[in-house]
Amino acid sequence: MIPKITRREAVALAAAPLASAESIDRRTLTRRHNPVNRSLDPFSPLSVGNGEFCFTADLTGLQTFPAAYEKAIPLCTMSQWGWHSHPNRPSGELRLTAYSTNGREVAYPTAPGNQKTLFDWLRENPHRLHLGRIGLVTDAQPHELTAAEQTLDLYSGILTSRFRLRDQAYTVRTACHPSHDSLAISIEGPSPGIVIEFPYGSPDITGADWRSPRAHKSNLAANSSSILRELDDTRYQVEVVSAQVAPLRQDAPHRFIVHSTGNALNLSVHFSATTHSGAPDSAEIFAASEKHWAQFWTRGGAIDLSASTDQRAPELERRIILSQYLTAIQCSGSTPPQETGLTCNSWYGKFHLEMHWWHAAHFPLWGRSEMLSRSLDWYRKIVPQAAETARRQGYAGVRWPKMVGPEGRDSPSPIGPLLIWQQPHFIYLAELAGRYDLADLVFKTAGFMASYAIERDGMFHLGPPVIPAQENHPPRETWDPAFELEYWRWGLATAQRWRQRAGLPPEPLWDRVRQNLAPLAVKDGVYLAHANCPQTYTERNRDHPSMLMALGFLPGETVDKETMRSTLKKVMRDWRWPDTWGWDYPMVAMTATRLGEPRIALDALLLDTPKNRYLPNGHNYQRPGLHCYLPGNGGLLAATAMMAVRAQGFPPGFRVRHQGLRRLP
Repeated sequence: MIPKITRREAVALAAAPLASAESIDRRTLTRRHNPVNRSLDPFSPLSVGNGEFCFTADLTGLQTFPAAYEKAIPLCTMSQWGWHSHPNRPSGELRLTAYSTNGREVAYPTAPGNQKTLFDWLRENPHRLHLGRIGLVTDAQPHELTAAEQTLDLYSGILTSRFRLRDQAYTVRTACHPSHDSLAISIEGPSPGIVIEFPYGSPDITGADWRSPRAHKSNLAANSSSILRELDDTRYQVEVVSAQVAPLRQDAPHRFIVHSTGNALNLSVHFSATTHSGAPDSAEIFAASEKHWAQFWTRGGAIDLSASTDQRAPELERRIILSQYLTAIQCSGSTPPQETGLTCNSWYGKFHLEMHWWHAAHFPLWGRSEMLSRSLDWYRKIVPQAAETARRQGYAGVRWPKMVGPEGRDSPSPIGPLLIWQQPHFIYLAELAGRYDLADLVFKTAGFMASYAIERDGMFHLGPPVIPAQENHPPRETWDPAFELEYWRWGLATAQRWRQRAGLPPEPLWDRVRQNLAPLAVKDGVYLAHANCPQTYTERNRDHPSMLMALGFLPGETVDKETMRSTLKKVMRDWRWPDTWGWDYPMVAMTATRLGEPRIALDALLLDTPKNRYLPNGHNYQRPGLHCYLPGNGGLLAATAMMAVRAQGFPPGFRVRHQGLRRLP
């Protein structure tokens, strides 16, 4: 039984923002942070997209010089539906590793043993696919591009690139349709033309293998305006729409050319997983993009820091604006996003469900609940796999996977299958989005959580085997991680409220587990990572300081604030910040905000450390090989929304005007 409330009503209720008396000029606020490139910067290509589809462009507004970007942020065309698997899966089933838990053995896919080929295949497949490269028809080299000025107008979603190539002037405009996987291209210049090229699939960062032309097919359809793609079991179509160009010409097995009949070229390129016709033309796409992005910035939440005297305010405001744009085009689709979104591949293009909160929980806080809601329906599709995992391990309900593709199969890993903090995420996200029609999945999630807890000595415990959010703890020796304990309490209490809302009686086991969970471990006046942690932040003061999440990310029902304050200050003083990740800084800021420590919150949010660097295009740089990381962007938006709606959430020197923001629970 579910409550008698429609999905539309639920989303509307969840989206109700906090009121603000001060008006904000949204157009001016947004446009003062338009990214501008005047030289080829391989770390700051600009993207257009809609949450389902994304096109990342070089300084020409297209993908004319991909080699110049390959070692930084590659130029890809990616979608939520575009996946590929290599054929010839190694035979057999992966042998699982047995772990002792509460007097019995539970098996997990954590070690390859002598099955490394199968282990690696299961990790790498399916992988997200680079759907095709679109560039100018030219044999010029990057150094021959001069006098460039490229601007992404955030308020319209249109990328305008002006430059000279071999001393010939060009203007290229690029945009993505807000609800179709269609790209509009407008080129002004001498004899403009575009080339469309297609790779085979690859699990690497580019999603592309350009060295295997015989492994796939690219066939021109009879209408000479569509290209039919075939890569093993993957099929899709690319359609070119224009009234002014000559038909597509196949120049090589996977290379197609289209030329203008004059000095201007206006066309659209539509990507589809199914045979499709009647795609929108370029004029429709440009108009739809302008309308969509004006509404996005006008109707959502806003934070204006322009009246602040603190010299850090302009940079923080830039990060806030660009993070809203990037998460909208990368993290708001029909499946949970991967950590590099639709820009390029990280971890083979798969998504990590423990990161789903950090990518997308901010959407309801900024008045955009539907942008989170879209991805929650995917969980229903993988219930059979999640329920089978729980059953095989001897638990009730559903156990959500960690590193996963759209098919719902948990990837083998020494760490991933032993994480548990993604389990309550579904309850948290459904609560934020007001998706009361997903109550049955909330109940299944809580059912697993209650059955997972181990009863011993009159209390309930978590683990072993368990790896906490701070992943550098051995799974066979970890007991009662602080954050996970508090998250179990909050998740089970929230699920009981959902039962009450649905007119159902409470689940006795959920209450018994919640009320008798072990306390958070304390030593030397600070919270430990887990109860069996041998020392207080000396050898293991790296990775995520996840004990802080018990108050900040969560309201912290059982947390002693003064103990947490001491923990926060010790972390700020002693933690090895270069060994953290992009979402750690907003996470720490959230704890500081709940404790009424706005100076610490700002210091954490803008900490000068390598993984808290935000590139000119707004992406959160992490390290070589991982040059963008969207959980940092999403976390920043959650933290700043939390800070803005609280009295004295920002320190002196910040004058904050805000509209349309909601509180976290």
